[in-house]
Amino acid sequence: MANRHIGDVLLKVENISLAFGGVKALTDVSFDVREHEVRAIIGPNGAGKSSMLNVINGVYTPQQGRITFRTADGTPLTFEQMNPRRAAEMGIARTFQSLALFKGMSVLDNIMTGRNLKMRSNILLQAVRIGPALDEELRHRAFVEHIIDFLEIQAYRKTPVGRLPYGLQKRVDLGRALAMEPRLLLLDEPMAGMNLEEKEDMCRFILDVNDEFGTTIVLIEHDMGVVMDISDRVVVLDYGRKIGDGSPDEVRSNQAVIDAYLGVAH
Repeated sequence: MANRHIGDVLLKVENISLAFGGVKALTDVSFDVREHEVRAIIGPNGAGKSSMLNVINGVYTPQQGRITFRTADGTPLTFEQMNPRRAAEMGIARTFQSLALFKGMSVLDNIMTGRNLKMRSNILLQAVRIGPALDEELRHRAFVEHIIDFLEIQAYRKTPVGRLPYGLQKRVDLGRALAMEPRLLLLDEPMAGMNLEEKEDMCRFILDVNDEFGTTIVLIEHDMGVVMDISDRVVVLDYGRKIGDGSPDEVRSNQAVIDAYLGVAH
């Protein structure tokens, strides 16, 4: 990981507060994400980790704070209110804890859905698959085939996703997010429910995505071994507040983090 060049700040989260009724999910949270890094968000259950990802990609609107995202041409755009479509158009992709795949559709077709924002032809031309629409579909399909090769799921490309083991379904979910060609990839517990071998595979794919695609990654993960191995920097939340931020070694030796989280058996 030391060979990668960590760039300038890509995403800046400033003073984010989020509440649902009287329940505070996030309180005055600030941190940044640098280009090409793997940035982990950790903390006990209920700490506000998934809520933070939902704020970044516009699923939730915070009551306070703002987010600044640097576009491909280097322009910083600041939002008090993001929305999921705008986030996707800017190059922010997201996977979720609970898989939202189309279980009856093939692996190939599921990953193709990640190309929808890239499609330029109108729906009618796409449906009849003629002329420019056919050329465009073939280009998108070639890109998706590259992702399928990259994730080593060629043998399942025509298989309905619902028939695949859980670990492979998570890989398809990652593939669909990659099909958007994101600059920032948000991964919500990508290894939850996996056995050791599946976790090792997913770790390798995350690092390869970061290295070969140059994708910046923010991930929520409970496995501390994984977090300490693959992350460049770690931000720690507890009861919706930030209690630690730094390199894995800095976070591991932070007494507040030890008291709130690392000292608790998992």
